[in-house]
Amino acid sequence: MVVIAILVITIIVGAVKIVPQARAGIVERLGRYQRTQGAGLTMIIPFVDRMLPLMDMREQVVSFPPQPVITEDNLVVSIDTVVYFQVTDAKLATYGIANYIHAVENLTTTTLRNVVGGMNLEEALTSRDSINSQLRGVLDEATTKWGLRVSRVELKAIDPPPSIQDSMEKQMRAERDRRAAILTAEGTKQAEILTAEGSRQAAILAAEGDAQAQILRANAEAEAITSVFEAIHDGRPDPDLLAYQYLQTLPKLAEGDSNKLWIIPSEFTDAINRLGSAFSGGENPLDAQRNAGGGDDSSSKEDAETRRERRERRSKPTTAAEIADIAPKAPKLQETSLEDALADSVVDDVSHTEPPKELGNN
Repeated sequence: MVVIAILVITIIVGAVKIVPQARAGIVERLGRYQRTQGAGLTMIIPFVDRMLPLMDMREQVVSFPPQPVITEDNLVVSIDTVVYFQVTDAKLATYGIANYIHAVENLTTTTLRNVVGGMNLEEALTSRDSINSQLRGVLDEATTKWGLRVSRVELKAIDPPPSIQDSMEKQMRAERDRRAAILTAEGTKQAEILTAEGSRQAAILAAEGDAQAQILRANAEAEAITSVFEAIHDGRPDPDLLAYQYLQTLPKLAEGDSNKLWIIPSEFTDAINRLGSAFSGGENPLDAQRNAGGGDDSSSKEDAETRRERRERRSKPTTAAEIADIAPKAPKLQETSLEDALADSVVDDVSHTEPPKELGNN
């Protein structure tokens, strides 16, 4: 009885099967395909039916080892691929191919070599999307009869040879240096342009300021000259005052430590004569001394003419107002021929007698 009980329990346990969610079981009866059992509780006939190992119906991710691929420019690159696929038909996946994972790996390798073999290294590095699309199309078409659906194929890494990597790094470094040099040059150019523009604006403003300052200084000097001119002519200075101012200005010529030699102008004698005439009551001291000494008739006549010329010179207008008053009364100029204008003009020399030593010593 114990043996029979154990046998019955074994048969019941073997007849009852539970299939988890997202799994599928293939039931065979006497070695032939019976049905595909989905998730849930199912019964099979012991010793007649047999359930194969459960098959995973979820999407699977398989990463294949690096594969050497030769590009169009005869460079060997190592490419890692990742394939996303899903079992859609458990029967075809079981009976259509012995090992669908191994089949997908080899199919991916051969397709990848065909696709990348028609590209150079630069295209292979920059055309990953194109390579992924071509691989997915070929794999999906080939694995449909195996009950599989390839959803995505990704290139995980493309590793060129070390020498090519060094060359690429040098090229990229040179490209970065070129871009940096261009950016630096553009920045320097903009800085110089802005600096030049600022200097130009500053120069323009400085020139305008200098012009305004010069105009203001010129106006101030003009007003000062006008004021001094009007003050002088309003005061109507006589020749004696001008001679006195002239004598006061002469000592300033000798000022300074570096002045070793200074020249007395020829007008110094006239200034002394005018000043002496002013202090002597209108008569020149030199003329008074000559009259006291009793000179000859020719000297007296010459001295009289000299005194007369000096009095006429003093009586001449000296201010702008006096000149303006007598300007309308001036005689008109007569027309002169070219020969008369080019003829030598006679100039009367007026002799100036030097003062005697006694007067100079006084």
